[in-house]
Amino acid sequence: MSSANDNQSPQHVDVVVIGAGISGICAGYRLQERRRKTSYVILEKRDDIGGTWDLFRFPGVRADSDIQTMEFPFRPWLGAEVLAPGPAIRSYMHETASVYGIDRNIRFGHRVTGIEWSSQQARWTVSAETARGTVRFTCRFIMSCSGYYDGDGSFQPHFPGMDRFAGPIVHPQHWPEDLDYAGKRVVVIGSGATAMTLVPAMAKTAHVTMLQRSPGYVLSMPGEDVIRKALLRVLPERFVHRLVRWKNVLIQMFFWYASRISPRFVKAVIRRQTQSLLETDELIDPHFTPRYNPWDQRMCIVPDGDVHVAIREGRVSVVTDTIATFTEKGIRTTSGSELTADIIVTATGFDMRILPGVEVTVDGERIDPADTVFYKGVMLSGIPNLTHSMGYPNASWTLKADLACRYAVRLIDYMDEQGYSECRPARVPAHEETTPAWNLRSNYIARARFPKQGAKRPWRVFHNYFADAVALRWRRVEDDALEFTKKPVDRLAAAS
Repeated sequence: MSSANDNQSPQHVDVVVIGAGISGICAGYRLQERRRKTSYVILEKRDDIGGTWDLFRFPGVRADSDIQTMEFPFRPWLGAEVLAPGPAIRSYMHETASVYGIDRNIRFGHRVTGIEWSSQQARWTVSAETARGTVRFTCRFIMSCSGYYDGDGSFQPHFPGMDRFAGPIVHPQHWPEDLDYAGKRVVVIGSGATAMTLVPAMAKTAHVTMLQRSPGYVLSMPGEDVIRKALLRVLPERFVHRLVRWKNVLIQMFFWYASRISPRFVKAVIRRQTQSLLETDELIDPHFTPRYNPWDQRMCIVPDGDVHVAIREGRVSVVTDTIATFTEKGIRTTSGSELTADIIVTATGFDMRILPGVEVTVDGERIDPADTVFYKGVMLSGIPNLTHSMGYPNASWTLKADLACRYAVRLIDYMDEQGYSECRPARVPAHEETTPAWNLRSNYIARARFPKQGAKRPWRVFHNYFADAVALRWRRVEDDALEFTKKPVDRLAAAS
């Protein structure tokens, strides 16, 4: 796309933020909190705030981690739900952006397609496609807050005979607003977090068969936090929010490390809970006994055992098998079972990558972010003046995203104090050992185009909020892995 805008001079701001989801709103708040005179713009390719929560519109979409650790630490969530519904999260994000004036800095319909760094000028040039053509911005620093989902593409495996099926085949990422499934027979392929959200919601008005290739762990948690409810009766609200937030962080960490240290114990706990919720042992071994240990793959969290209840009441059937072929009337499995369906939903996962659709160039050299190594989990080796906010696979997104935004602002402060114009994590030598940043076995993570991690600090990625808080908030900024450069350029606008 080209237009007269291509020839216009770029608009200069101090910081460009890519994405207006949870991380982008965190970035705007942290910049305003510490650097009130710093100019920034948030470039959002969609037409609304929300990121993932604006993208996903399938039935029952909700958080899969507790809202007290997912909320913005600077604006407590006031609802009673532990696993908040998607529409409520979108409203909360809208309100937060409005309350703090962050929405005034958002440019909707701006799809970032390229970022080019010039060491000579010590600045980025950011290209974005809009309905009017290409627009450009220059800046000293980029805060990438675009998450890790490729919002334009979903993982859609091809199954034999798909073109033979007479009904609609739907992927949750592209859910039709007018899809009527009431009273229909629905087959949902997959049993990950999306399926565990979708299945009980659809089962309120349809019969749903969940077809899974192999079982995964499903953990139920209360839909309402009774401890929080009790504390709110006797303690100030803001204090309760902080207390419950730390409680939940500790619970998440305990469960993660218990799964690593004593997987047999955690398996037994989940099995006992599943037996209690299903009120039968018959379904446990074929459908709820994974071949791997807890947290070798991401665990599914559901409120009040809603999936188990739907199965127990006969509104949901579970089939553990592989697909031989689609037929005119549904799916035939490898074992020969015929699953009749009016609608088939392919909850088969998503494509995940850093800065999808963005061409990254540093001094004329193209760099694929997937070929870099994470520095402290927030910067990328060989790419200067850029941070990337990405959440945890084993805890709430916002915990790590907010730490990344705090670190970016802290780094900018430090560069101004020392007169630095450029900060670049060194390139990791080819002989250094690297491993996937997320060491989980889920297929969608195995497919992901993520930067790698190193074997030790500061290149190692920790799935630990406390370790990251120390590294990003309190450990000194300058170390041997960062290369700082002084250039005779204007500093970023100082904090007031």
